[in-house]
Amino acid sequence: MKTQLIDLAKQRRSIYALGRNVTATPDDLTDLIKTNIKLAPTPFNNQTTRAVILFNQAHDRLWDIVHDALRKVVKDDDAFAKTAAKINGFKAAFGTVLFFTDTAVVKQFEGNFALYADNFRDWSEQAQGSAQYAVWTALAENGLGANLQHYNPLIDDQVRAAFDIPASWQLRAEMDFGSIEAPAGDKDFMADADRFKVFK
Repeated sequence: MKTQLIDLAKQRRSIYALGRNVTATPDDLTDLIKTNIKLAPTPFNNQTTRAVILFNQAHDRLWDIVHDALRKVVKDDDAFAKTAAKINGFKAAFGTVLFFTDTAVVKQFEGNFALYADNFRDWSEQAQGSAQYAVWTALAENGLGANLQHYNPLIDDQVRAAFDIPASWQLRAEMDFGSIEAPAGDKDFMADADRFKVFK
């Protein structure tokens, strides 16, 4: 059996110690990210996933938005100091991909395919997972680390205003990426017997 995809999957880890020691250009990384999202599967080929790719000041601005939004809800100074350190780690990365779902397309397909209407929102989430995994793995293949965050919906309004996001785009995740400054730790797996059933 060929294992190239498995080998790549092993490289795709949650890397939190990220930096800006990146040789690829923003244009090259943008092409990589866009191509992987376009090739990720979607139900009925409805292509509901959207992305905003941030570099330089735009990347910094996003994590400033996260910092300010969390400062309003984390009142304890000691607790916020830990939160701020975590956010500064994300900000230290080279860039961020904001993943969105275009809810207008979801609603359109709900109307056009009434038999499956109850499924399109779930299917759009599955499409998100496919796109995020594809981008994450492609970044890992190119020697870059990444991690996935979910500060939505806390930051949705501020992000929409800062980056001119259409009203129908719903923020689903934030993926910061950059050079790997420290590796991920060991990964534990639950027992196969608790996770899989095989019938032959």
